[in-house]
Amino acid sequence: MENIIVYGSKEFAHIVKNLVEICGHRFVGFIDDLEPTGEFVLGTFDDVLDQYSYKEYKIVNGIGYKNLKARWEVQQKLTKYHYETVNLIHPKAIIDSKSIIGEGNIIMAGAVIEMNAIINNLVVIWPGAIVNHDSEIANNCFLSPSSTVCGFVKVEENCFIGAGAVIVNNLVVPTSTFVKAGSLYYNKNKVGN
Repeated sequence: MENIIVYGSKEFAHIVKNLVEICGHRFVGFIDDLEPTGEFVLGTFDDVLDQYSYKEYKIVNGIGYKNLKARWEVQQKLTKYHYETVNLIHPKAIIDSKSIIGEGNIIMAGAVIEMNAIINNLVVIWPGAIVNHDSEIANNCFLSPSSTVCGFVKVEENCFIGAGAVIVNNLVVPTSTFVKAGSLYYNKNKVGN
């Protein structure tokens, strides 16, 4: 069991808090640099630096998808100050033993990560999302509920894949792409076979 602080305190951070507890960790509180008071809010990041040592506490990034740039900047700050960002993987997620999972990822109930898939760092995979075999999800991406990444796909950094969207096999999804909910993504930037 780890002592976990969640960076952020808005809606997504509360979902992260719930997953912290489901995964059997101890939720300590939220960090909020803009509104450093409120229920469970420990203060700003500077307040946490003063009172919660990286040797005893881990931090999970709870900044949502609406500002992926700020989310990545927070992650760089955590790394700079030596805070480990643990993976939160729901016990009902299915992850193949031949897949690779980086750091600071949030993988929710019913998500499926297939054989030889690579999930880099700071990726959020919502309930029911599927990453098929031999695909790679780069840093700081969000895969919304019931989205499907087919085989041999490369999703580059800072992408948002909407709910129910399908990424056809052998494609590249370029950096900072926003794929609309329910859409079929079939660009011509093919990779793999």
